[in-house]
Amino acid sequence: MDMTAMLSPEQKDILRAVAAGEYRAPDGGGKRRIQRLHQHGLVRRHDTDMMLCFPTDAGMTLARDLGLLDASSPEAALPAATLAVEFGLVEAPKPAKVPEIVMMLETAARLFDEGDIQRARVIADGAYDLSQAEARFAAKYAATRELVPKFRQLQGDALLMETRCKIQLAKAYDAAQEAGQAAKKGRPKNVATDDIFKQAEAGLTRQEIHDARKLAAAEEKTPGIAERAIAARVAAGLAPTRANLKNAIGTKTATKEERGNNLYETPALATNVVLALESFTATVNDPFCGRGAIVRMLEAAGYEVILGDIEDYGTTTKDGVVQDVGDFRETESAGFDIVSNPPYGDEMNSCIAHALRVHRPRKMALLLNLNVLAGFEDPDRTFYMEECPPARIYVMKRRLPMMHRDGWDGKIAGSQMNTMWCVWELQKDGSYGSETVVRRVDYADFQPADASESEAAE
Repeated sequence: MDMTAMLSPEQKDILRAVAAGEYRAPDGGGKRRIQRLHQHGLVRRHDTDMMLCFPTDAGMTLARDLGLLDASSPEAALPAATLAVEFGLVEAPKPAKVPEIVMMLETAARLFDEGDIQRARVIADGAYDLSQAEARFAAKYAATRELVPKFRQLQGDALLMETRCKIQLAKAYDAAQEAGQAAKKGRPKNVATDDIFKQAEAGLTRQEIHDARKLAAAEEKTPGIAERAIAARVAAGLAPTRANLKNAIGTKTATKEERGNNLYETPALATNVVLALESFTATVNDPFCGRGAIVRMLEAAGYEVILGDIEDYGTTTKDGVVQDVGDFRETESAGFDIVSNPPYGDEMNSCIAHALRVHRPRKMALLLNLNVLAGFEDPDRTFYMEECPPARIYVMKRRLPMMHRDGWDGKIAGSQMNTMWCVWELQKDGSYGSETVVRRVDYADFQPADASESEAAE
């Protein structure tokens, strides 16, 4: 394959820039170009920071062949960090901390066997962080690069120990709940005495306990699944991370009890509006499902739902099918209508444009900030608001209740955001039309008759 002809000018700029040692993408477009170069082996992405990449030998060779580097300079093929060490501009890398990490893991294993699970978990957590940091450090220097597989193996060992600890702590917390020694979900005083085993005493957050329960259920169903998932990651030369382990376990069907623990982000008040005003295909796609707020509403209205998200929230359908995990912008058309609340960050414009360019749904309804109507610098926004404009926009006359971020436990604030449902509809000529009808609506007018006054209030 002739890579020279395939590279865009922007990708060549990345190869030129990465020759200095590393390159950081300024935006989502740069991130996608890094991904494509990484797939062809021309750059190496950072393990967790997808906006950052480093050079590879193949990339440096191609850069020289394209005249992006001085072919007569052998130093040009070396990362800047390595050159700085060799020329004495910075100190050489410190000795690897393999013995220290091994000792931490041995201590954690001993404490685990002795039943001191909480201390074992803390030490395993430290070993995980240290081995991960050392692997990243070693990857930057030729003198220590051969140690990367060793550190990844240690990171995997630490992750496995940490996982076992979390499972045991979650089981202890659940046992205390069943024995009436720990507060269950609801009011704190559902324990008869003041001798309460609190969640904090387990050393885990509510989300970590939820995740540990999933791991425990997966282990009971398929013994050794966590260890095999970690080993497969290491064998493939990849970093074994908590996120990847969750993804591997997340492919299993969730239990009925787990489906009852979903945390809803989008207010039912908002979803009731679009369900009253629009109809969709029998199966609907929610590619930004979060913890399932819109999914539950769609299912209650009789729709089947395909769900996914870039993060693994463990969200499931009513039948226990767990969400897909991945970047929506890398997906192909699912052939269904889309109803969702997309991310409002830098990814929003490219996600919406991808839906219209690639998925081309018959109908798509998205809950958006009213500010989306303005703005002109992003070509993706121009595309989906001008070239493929919404057929209908339902502007909320009053603000929805504040949608706090996942995990927020601070003060409940009032909403400062005006929102709207934007609905795109494919026309008979294959386009999304050129006209938009705007209608102001009051969400209180679309709530079920048995909705409480607090639910219908701003």
